[in-house]
Formats: sequence, C-alpha cells, structure tokens
Amino acid sequence: MSSFSLTGTDLTTDRLVLRPWSTDELAAVLNGVRLTHWAEDFPAEGDRVIAGFLTEHPDGLTDYGHRQIIERASGLVVGSIGLFWPPSSGSLEVGYGIVASHRSHGYASEATRAIVEFALTAPGVNTVCADVELSNPASVRVLEKAGLHRWSEDATIARFSTTAPAPSQQ
Repeated sequence: MSSFSLTGTDLTTDRLVLRPWSTDELAAVLNGVRLTHWAEDFPAEGDRVIAGFLTEHPDGLTDYGHRQIIERASGLVVGSIGLFWPPSSGSLEVGYGIVASHRSHGYASEATRAIVEFALTAPGVNTVCADVELSNPASVRVLEKAGLHRWSEDATIARFSTTAPAPSQQ
C-alpha cells in the first residue's frame, strides 16, 4: 500500500501535502517577505539555502525535486523536503527539515517515507540515500522510521539508503 497519493504535482499523505515550490515563494524567501500560509518560524535557515539553490538551479524544480511540507490541518508550510536531481548512477539523495514549532509530530518521517517511495518510481532511480550527522539523533530516527537502512558510519556521519523492490516474478 502506498504511503501517499498523487494529485497533479502534489504528494498527499495522511497529514501532509508535499507541494513543489513556486517561483513566487522562492522569491519571497530570498527577499525576506512573510507569506500568510507559512508557519510563524518558516523559513528556517535550511529553507533559505534551498531557495537560493533552486533560484540558481531551476532544474531542481522538477516533479522529483524540492517541495514544501504543508500541514493539511492548518494549511501552513512547516518545512521542506527534496531530492537532489538528477540521479547519479541510479541514486538520489534526500534532504529535509521541519521548523522547530512543528517538530516531534512525526512529520519529517511521514514526508520522507512518501518522497522516498515516490522517488523510486522515477525513471532510472533504484536507490535513495541520505547522510546524517551522528550528533543529530532525531534525524537518524527520522530516516529509520522512513524505512531507510544504515549501511555505513564513521566518527561523525551515518549513511542510509533504501532500494526499489525487485520486480515480482510471475
């Protein structure tokens, strides 16, 4: 069973909508303009970095690119999540962030689970991975809850990945 539904370009989960960034929203972030549909503490620093990146690299605004995380109950943007496109040797990296006021609700895991599942439907993609600093145990838990598996670790970084299921044999 899928953890999301696709309506147009929006990925919808039980509690979230993952919607591609609009150019107007990117400009608002970069210009310091507050939009009414943003959580009080959105955008976070990581969102500002992503907005700058996407403005300079609009190829990241694909269906398999970066998205805002919207809380369905309130309609507020509470974070962002994205896949770093294009894939390299069949692999995409995922990154995410939830603003402090909306953490500890499981939103990051829910969004990550949906976007990873969606990413594995992209042509030529067979693996989704993420690196996380070991000093961030909450993010380690997010990746584990989202179904990624730790495959490597050094003194500071853990590496996680998941692969597309093998096609069923009939």
